[in-house]
This record gives sequence, structure tokens and C-alpha cells, in this order.
Amino acid sequence: SASSPCRRSLPTRPSRRRRAEVARSVTPRLSRYPRAPSRTGLTLRIPDTFDRALRAGADDLLTKPSLPSGLILRIQSALRLRSANLDLREHNELLKRQRADLLRLQLQKQRLTALVIHDLKTPVGAMDLHAQLLLRMKGVPPLVHESAAAIRHDARRLSRLILNLLDSSKAEEGRLIPKCSSVDLPRLVADLLSEFEVIAQSRGIRLRSAIEVERVHIDEDLFRRTLINLVENAIRYAPPKTWVTVTAAPRADGTELRVADAGRGIATDMREKVFEAFVQTGPSEQCAATSDCRGLGLTFCKLAIEAHGGRIWVEDAVPGAVFCLSLPHGP
Repeated sequence: SASSPCRRSLPTRPSRRRRAEVARSVTPRLSRYPRAPSRTGLTLRIPDTFDRALRAGADDLLTKPSLPSGLILRIQSALRLRSANLDLREHNELLKRQRADLLRLQLQKQRLTALVIHDLKTPVGAMDLHAQLLLRMKGVPPLVHESAAAIRHDARRLSRLILNLLDSSKAEEGRLIPKCSSVDLPRLVADLLSEFEVIAQSRGIRLRSAIEVERVHIDEDLFRRTLINLVENAIRYAPPKTWVTVTAAPRADGTELRVADAGRGIATDMREKVFEAFVQTGPSEQCAATSDCRGLGLTFCKLAIEAHGGRIWVEDAVPGAVFCLSLPHGP
């Protein structure tokens, strides 16, 4: 019965109003604990998380939930990136060492060149002076006179070679600055050809010139050595009973000078390479016979002419070769 003490009453469901009051009383206490972000909240917070990771120096960011395969791929990519960074660091160190070695070798080359030139100029000049003394002495036997002339010729050629080496080294470093002045070109060419008259006659070669320009603005010493190299080459390769011709004519942009011979000429594919250092176009036996084929003369010519603001090139003479120089107008 309802009044029986053995029967227990069932709990009644709280009313809606009571449930709202309980929820309002519990909410302030729960706000003190972190809440698990909902899917929407996590999506909104991901950009902020990435920004904080980047500011902390992270390379990558892994968010949950994630697959194990994705984690493995991330780790493999990180390992490959680390290996690439190590290789790049090693190559960078290697380049630094190679650059330091190159600079050290360049400095050694400059010092060696300066020492060699300084030590060679004095004895070569002394050889030339003694040869001149022998040539001026009266009553000297003809054989001695010829030997003194040969010594003086070789001494002057060696002196030119030393100066050419020095100027080539300066030109490669951008330090070759011509000291230009107004030069009488017909006189310069005539004096130069007279120096080669004996050698040309001994080889059965004749020299001639046709200079239509009176004066040019050049460094006389540099240009003289350039012209000497070109005339020497022409005499070396010209066959007997032929002419070596030096001409100069005015052009709209300056002066063009040409040195022509009637030799075998230069192949088309060699006309650019011939100006590179140590490139030889003549047969080895011919170079050995003349002892002049060092492969440096034309390199110096190119550097010297370019230092004047001009250019040098090779054309066909049919037969033979023509070395052409273009010099700009002076101020």
C-alpha cells in the first residue's frame, strides 16, 4: 500500500526550469578548465598555429589527426632536406677554398712576373750595349761584326718579349693603359721596315709600304711592338721571292692598317683562336727552325690594340693572310 514503509519512491525527473538553473550554476566552474576544441574551432585556429610555428623556427607542422604514412613522408622529406643542406654547405666551403687558392696563385704569378722581368731586363740591356760597342769598333773582323749584329738583334727581340709579357699580364688585370700621343705613322713604319730589311733579304723576301695616313693617336711603344710582331710573322711565313706589304688608310671610324703576306694563309676556323695564348698555326718543324713560335706575339697584339679601343682580325690575301688593325680617331 502507499503507506507501507518497505516501498521506495522513484526519483522524479527535474523540471526544465530546475535544469536551467543547475546549468547556469555549473558553467562558471567549468570555464576554468581547458575545453577540447571543436572541429570548427580547430579549423579557425590552424593559421595562428602555423604562424607561431614559423616564428619559432619550425620547418614543418603536423596537425592531428594524421596518418602514419603522412608522418613517414614528412620525416623522409626532412632527412633529405637536411642531407641537401649539408651537401650545399660542403660545396660552399669548397668554393671558398678554391677562390682563396686562385687568389693566392694569381698573387704569386704577379710577383713572379715582376721578379723575372726585373731580373731579365738588366742583363738583356747589357748584352745589347756590348753588341753595339762591338759594332762601332773599327778594324773588327767581318765574322765578329756579323756575330755582334746577331747578338744585338736577339737581345732586342728578347727585350721586346719581356716587355710583351709584362704588358700582357697588365692587360689581363685591366691595368694596361696606353700613353697615347700624336705619332708620325709613315716615319714609324719606314723605320720599322728598315730594321727588318737585312732579315727579309736573307730569306729572299721584299718589303714595301703604302701609308695614306699622316698621323695617328697611339702609344708609340705599344704600337711599334705590335707592328713588329705582325711583320715578323709575315716574314716568317712568306715564301721566297714574295712581298710583305704594310698599308694604312683612313676610315670613317678611324684608321685601318693591314700587314699582308703571300704565305699559306690561316684556316677559317683558326682566325679567332690564333689570338689565344700558346696557339701555333705553323708546322712544328718551321717553328723549331725559326725559334720564334711561342704563341704569345699575337696575344699581345690583340691586348695592345684593344687597350687602344681598336680591334684586330684576320682576312684572306689569296694567297696568304692579312692582319688588319682598326684604330679609333684621336681626340
